[in-house]
Parts: sequence; structure tokens; C-alpha cells
Amino acid sequence: MLHKQMEKYISTELMNKPTAEKVELYQEEKEYIEKYEWIPNDVTIIEKDPTTRFLEAYIERCEKETEGTISTELFVFLEHPIDYLQKHKNEFLYFESNWLDLIGVDAISFEVNDVFGTYDVMAGLKLQKKFGTSLKENLRTNLHGDEAKFELIFNQNDGLWDLNFALNYVNGFKEEMSLEEAFRLIYRFLFKLVERIEEEARA
Repeated sequence: MLHKQMEKYISTELMNKPTAEKVELYQEEKEYIEKYEWIPNDVTIIEKDPTTRFLEAYIERCEKETEGTISTELFVFLEHPIDYLQKHKNEFLYFESNWLDLIGVDAISFEVNDVFGTYDVMAGLKLQKKFGTSLKENLRTNLHGDEAKFELIFNQNDGLWDLNFALNYVNGFKEEMSLEEAFRLIYRFLFKLVERIEEEARA
């Protein structure tokens, strides 16, 4: 999934700039493309400002109890500190982005767990059912801390893995980060997760 999407993505980038000497990419895509040496030697990769990744994102504030939409927010809303969710425990954020399509994630919900107070991420992963064991092993390895737990259930109806994990146990998490930084960390974690699983499948 990721491999094919990345091949398509980089070929589109190069076709749109056939005479370009430079291609601008975000960190995760840049690292991936350099690993597989998909860029011609005469093309320089420029790393894009990571804070611009989710400018196009669709963001909703929703009511936990009813799942109804409170309001649709602009990108500037993500400048709020992550503890916005601690102060509004009745809310969760619903998040869509074209970048999530690249890694096979349909959407992300983000909220504070009412019991444990952790920042919980819920996402649907478009991976086949056969990758269940690999997914679980990778999650156990890459979520850190004695309290680190996750929930992973294959949804037969949607053909998706319903994944729930606490961002608190992901490397790079900080209590003082912004919501925008949190979504970038979630993206990186999921990108690397899918990348590792596909690498193992090809090995």
C-alpha cells in the first residue's frame, strides 16, 4: 500500500517538474524515497517546512457523548496546546488529510481518555487482515513505557484495522506540544508503522 502510493506520489512530483533540479518533500517522504533511491542523481531534494503539512486538513470538534459536530475548524486551531483536550474532555477532534490517504489511514480521532487521562488516537488502517500479527508485534515494540497499551481489531465490514493507542507512549511526545505537533507525530508514527510492516512482508 505505502510502497505503491509513494511510487505514484514521487512519479507525479517528477512529472509535474520534468526539468526541475529540485524537488520539495516532507521529512518522512524524503527519508523513504532516499532509502529506495527513487530520485535521479541530478535532482536535489529540499525538505519542506513540516509545519505546513496539514494546512489543507479537515478538522471537526465533536461531542464525545453524541459524536455530533460542535464546529468545523481552520488550521489555525491546531496552534492550541495539546492540553486543550484536557480542558475540554467532553470533546474529540476528527481529522482528515490527503496525507493520511498516502499511508492508508482513513481518518484520525484524537481525545483525552476519561479514565487514564492519556491522549488517545483512533485510526482506521487500510491493511489486509493477514498483517495482524506483524501489526501487534510492531506496536508492542514501538510504544514505550510500562503502561503502554493499544487496541487493534479488524473491522470486517470496512476491511480496516481499527487501531487505538495513547500518544503519550510514542517517542517524541511532550506534554507541552501543540495540537499541530501532535498530529505530525501521529502521522510519523503511523507512516513508520506501515513502512516496517510492508518491509517485513517483502523480506
